[in-house]
Amino acid sequence: MAPARKKSRLEQARQYLTSGTIQREDSDDELGQDDLPWEWIYEEETPHDAAQTKTERTLTPRKRKAAALTIGRRIVGAKIGSFQCRIGDAVLLKAEGNQAWVGIICELYDGEEEEEDEKMAKFMWFSGEKEIRNKSKKRDDCLENELYITTAFDINPLTTINGKANVVSLETFNSKHPSGQIKKSSKNYGKMFICRRGCNTRTTTYTEEFKWEDLYKGVEDVEALQVFVDSHTKSTRKKQARPKTDNADLDDFVVNDDGEDGVPRTPKKRRRLNEAATPTSKRKDQTLGKFLTPTHKRIVIKKPLEFTPLGTRILSPSALSSPFQIARNQLHVSSVPAALPCREEEFSTVYSHLEAAITEGSGSCIYISGTPGTGKTATVREVVAQLNASVLAEELDDFIFVEINGMKVTDPHQSYSLLWEALRGDRVSPAHALELLEREFSTPSPRRVPCVVLMDELDQLVTKNQSVMYNFFNWPGLRHSRLIVLAVANTMDLPERTLSNKISSRLGLTRITFPGYTHDQLMQIIQSRLSGVPGNVVQPDAVQFAARKVAAVSGDARRALDMCRRAVEIAEAEAIAKEQEAEADNDAAPDTPSKSKSRRGAKTALRGKDGGNTAEMQDTQTPSSRQKQGKPVGVVTIATIKQAINEATSSPLQQYLRALPLASKLFLAALLARIRRTGVGEALMGDVVEEAKRLGLMSQLQPVQRYLLAENEPQDVTGKNASTRQTDAKAARALGLGKAALDLAEAGIVGVESRRGERVGRVRLGVGDEEVRLALGEDEEVKGLGFGS
Repeated sequence: MAPARKKSRLEQARQYLTSGTIQREDSDDELGQDDLPWEWIYEEETPHDAAQTKTERTLTPRKRKAAALTIGRRIVGAKIGSFQCRIGDAVLLKAEGNQAWVGIICELYDGEEEEEDEKMAKFMWFSGEKEIRNKSKKRDDCLENELYITTAFDINPLTTINGKANVVSLETFNSKHPSGQIKKSSKNYGKMFICRRGCNTRTTTYTEEFKWEDLYKGVEDVEALQVFVDSHTKSTRKKQARPKTDNADLDDFVVNDDGEDGVPRTPKKRRRLNEAATPTSKRKDQTLGKFLTPTHKRIVIKKPLEFTPLGTRILSPSALSSPFQIARNQLHVSSVPAALPCREEEFSTVYSHLEAAITEGSGSCIYISGTPGTGKTATVREVVAQLNASVLAEELDDFIFVEINGMKVTDPHQSYSLLWEALRGDRVSPAHALELLEREFSTPSPRRVPCVVLMDELDQLVTKNQSVMYNFFNWPGLRHSRLIVLAVANTMDLPERTLSNKISSRLGLTRITFPGYTHDQLMQIIQSRLSGVPGNVVQPDAVQFAARKVAAVSGDARRALDMCRRAVEIAEAEAIAKEQEAEADNDAAPDTPSKSKSRRGAKTALRGKDGGNTAEMQDTQTPSSRQKQGKPVGVVTIATIKQAINEATSSPLQQYLRALPLASKLFLAALLARIRRTGVGEALMGDVVEEAKRLGLMSQLQPVQRYLLAENEPQDVTGKNASTRQTDAKAARALGLGKAALDLAEAGIVGVESRRGERVGRVRLGVGDEEVRLALGEDEEVKGLGFGS
């Protein structure tokens, strides 16, 4: 048996584009081979009208149309050469190859201004058995050449007509062809069809069996035929009986919560009560086998590599159900909320445009712009989810949705492959997909399913010749495409600033702008996320502070959520540290006789020597000290939000500067003060050392005076003369500045010019002074050393 020949690209394209058409094996064309123009046939044409028709051939389309209107003639048919067709006739329309559609001519007219050179016709379509996709409801008694009459209408040029079709009842067909087969030699071969039922292809519902000749006799029965099919099948859109109000457009899809505020919100999603688990595939038993090739070389199938599974950590249920865990999950940007607050107006605009385009079966382009984090993509996804729910409820026609993100494709041309895969389920190369898409959107198809394309991050899909943008914005304008493109970008003027005029003109005038969130809206968004969190984990003042901070900069909801989520993590860490301290205090051993009062007195004296400052410095970093100072532990406060903001906005350099030891911070403060005083960008090392001592004495910071300015640690720090001895024990200069200068020089923070004498070496800043001020301006450890000024 000869091997099957591999299909070429052209054959594959024809196979894709001919699903649901009628196969015609005859190659004759009733219209003839001559390329003649179509001419109108007017009602009751007189000899004078025939002469007038010859004169009209020399006129432009607009003048021909005006001439026909002046004499008041109605178009009843069209002819090309010897072929004629009239309103009410069933005709064949060209498809790819030797395929054809079947439809009834309902109206004939000249094209509009952009279609002046074409004569148009409105068709009422028949549907084949292959076009019905619901296999569970599809009838299994369909005959070989049987068609179903539908209520679908479409407009196509007369150039797509390929001949007449003969639609008859089953009785008439059996009387003419008792064998049930049409001979190839017959003139009716490939042109006679049986119609005994009507069908709604969306809901897969059928009418009762009828006799075609009794139901349809001519063009005057088209309206009655449509009413009959609609009344005997289930419509794809349910008629809502509720009365329309002033806000009727918004009431169709926005559910008003009867809450305290009474603010309308986007509809909540219909969630399943019992989530179905992901089905697991049953693996077939794989047995090892040995195969012999013609050369008798033994090939052994190797066993797959076996990996030792890693140990998994089992979390306690309390960790998963803690208020902090719930709050972190709800505040995550990937968490999909039940409703999208503060975007009701934008939601209604996008919904109305999409619903109208899907219902009318027309192509459309919508440009959506706004700064990052304003809910553009989330709103579009919510609209698509609500439209899909309407499809499942059989309230809206079916549609296909595909999302193309410019940040997720390595090449903008891969958008063609993604779109074709969504339409047909086959993954092909970008060049082949472009060829198939051109054929798909240019070929007449009476019942093509609308396709909604979300092009996110549009600026990443711009190429050098802008061909991708041109094709995606040009296809919706084609008559048969039914393509709806939602272009989402972060800049409002991207079409005018980046795209050429031929692309921006095709984008259309439907543009929706998403403004940045205000602080009230951000508060509402954060509070809606925290509404289901048990306990008062986040204080209302903290939410307001975070919302105002973000609204003053960008109005980015994602940044506000990230900030609050990080603050919850900080509060959770403090709560865990507090629990660990409590456990450590409970587990501490009781005092024994060996622990005498003298040893306790020594510890008290040692604590008195430091003046309590060391303990205070350490306690300020622990949750217990914060609790003693009246600050709540394990709750997000304004201070926690500030800490989260510093972590989010500070650079790695600022984080390094905050972690410097006290001597290094004092050295930087002295260097900045010296530079500000002299106005020169560098200073002598000796001057910086003297400035450091002066700043330490003036600041009255106990850690600086007791550790960096003390000459020798006194043995006895108790008694009446303790303060006098400490004052007299000041060193000639601050200690540790030489080591601090070397460490800062190695890190690149300062530049040190070494000379023979240590004090005559020059020092300059290696980073911007603003970076140092931003990092240490609010540091409590060096408060008063001049970083905040």
